[in-house]
Amino acid sequence: MRKIRKIRAIPFALRSVSRLALQLLFPRRCPVCDRIVRPFGEKICPECRGKLKAVTAPWCMKCGKKLKGEGELCADCRRNVHSFVRGRSLYEYQSAAPSLYRLKYGKRQEYAEFFGEEAARRLDSFIRQVRPDALIPIPLHKKRLRKRGYNQAALIARAMGAAAGVPVYEKWLLRIKNTAPLKKQNPLERQNNLKKAFIIAQNDVKLNTIILVDDIYTTGSTMDEAALACRAAGVSRVYFITLACGAGV
Repeated sequence: MRKIRKIRAIPFALRSVSRLALQLLFPRRCPVCDRIVRPFGEKICPECRGKLKAVTAPWCMKCGKKLKGEGELCADCRRNVHSFVRGRSLYEYQSAAPSLYRLKYGKRQEYAEFFGEEAARRLDSFIRQVRPDALIPIPLHKKRLRKRGYNQAALIARAMGAAAGVPVYEKWLLRIKNTAPLKKQNPLERQNNLKKAFIIAQNDVKLNTIILVDDIYTTGSTMDEAALACRAAGVSRVYFITLACGAGV
């Protein structure tokens, strides 16, 4: 029995050595200042951690945006009916925007491990309350994935799932419509752009409660359309977690 345990321990030890070697060859960069992290082995500079502003109460009880006024819902959630049950975001957008831009477009894939683990830690009570069957990253269209080389939402979901002990299904949801960039579109244009953009690719995997994972929540158009596809496939409850969101009113 001891021999078996020793044999099983060898691959783990090799993985640990490999990770250490990679960090020595390619030192980890801070997700805030983008400099090499000091001290060695950390995932963010100690002095940079406080520059990321967490979304604190009061937040919208539907989409999770920071509220400036009174009430339980932001103006957007009072006006619109969303397809998801509820969502939460980790940071206020302005404090995290430069980092998320580098994660998404600047090949800083290593940031995702820090952000995913932070989301699992800071939003632990939300995740435990939801009790999801799986985390589902918002997918990229295959053309955009080929061009970028990775899906930042999938990287975040992997780290979050590993830290929270929740399965991640990266290929369960598929984006079949190569939508135009959404950041310069108004809410109606976003909604029309995203219609029928998603389908379920793994009908053999039945899920009842899921958490969709993405980097940024703005108007909710992407989450709504993805949630609609999931609900049409039989998912009863769809929640979401994103790294950042704008402020509500």
